[in-house]
Amino acid sequence: MPDATTLANVEHVPGVAKPDPILVADGVVRRFGGLTAVDVAHFEVQRHTITALIGPNGAGKSTFFNLLTGFDSAQEGAGVFDGRELKGMSASNVARAGMVRTFQLTKALEGMSVLENMRLGAQQQPGENILRAFAAPLWRTREREITEQAMTLLARFKLDAKAHDSAGSLSGGQRKLLEMARALMTKPTMVMLDEPMAGVNPALTESLLEHIVELKDSGMTVLFVEHDMHMVRRISDWVAVMAQGKLIAEGPSHAVMANTAVQDAYLGAHHDTDLSEEN
Repeated sequence: MPDATTLANVEHVPGVAKPDPILVADGVVRRFGGLTAVDVAHFEVQRHTITALIGPNGAGKSTFFNLLTGFDSAQEGAGVFDGRELKGMSASNVARAGMVRTFQLTKALEGMSVLENMRLGAQQQPGENILRAFAAPLWRTREREITEQAMTLLARFKLDAKAHDSAGSLSGGQRKLLEMARALMTKPTMVMLDEPMAGVNPALTESLLEHIVELKDSGMTVLFVEHDMHMVRRISDWVAVMAQGKLIAEGPSHAVMANTAVQDAYLGAHHDTDLSEEN
């Protein structure tokens, strides 16, 4: 199985080709009126690695996520996921293809229980068909399978004791865990996390970090947006940097943090701080 070591000889330049990319974006442009929010010439994500996408506020990271996952449409260019063209594909079909995402602001349905939120993430639910819904034998077995899968994931994320509680009663960190667990109900090959640490209690940060690493260890690919450079250094195999909608740097964290273009993007043209140093 390919892993982070396959990136050892990859050049540290934006848009560099990877040995075994699972996701490729080519010429992706998104404009809002006269503002070009995303203009990424080429970007690849290596399979079975953890890639961080960083950049200052307004760099276009979340918009780029939306374009790749079908929540928004680019005016130009397209992405290819595991050999499948993403252009014109709906968000639900992107998820069915194996690429799922979480959001900076969690999307838990607060009026439903934690377990019910998990069940919503499952695919192939025959009970959703209006005709089959009246024939319990056609969907009851699948419903049991979905519930067992959900409870297994909730136990993995230490949320099983909350299974029958309202999702609205969870803390911010627990909601992040729930959203990550729900994303896994589709059995994805790639998980995209939009600021997974935002608003998380420090007590749960370590747990979230461990779960992200476990995703890779279980054979998945992870692409995540994060502002906390300490977290990026700890868990990422590769880092890509955006500024003003463009990809301006790529490489391992130590190389990217010392990159002059990255320091300029974060700190301005006049700076004397090395981002590679611990705070």
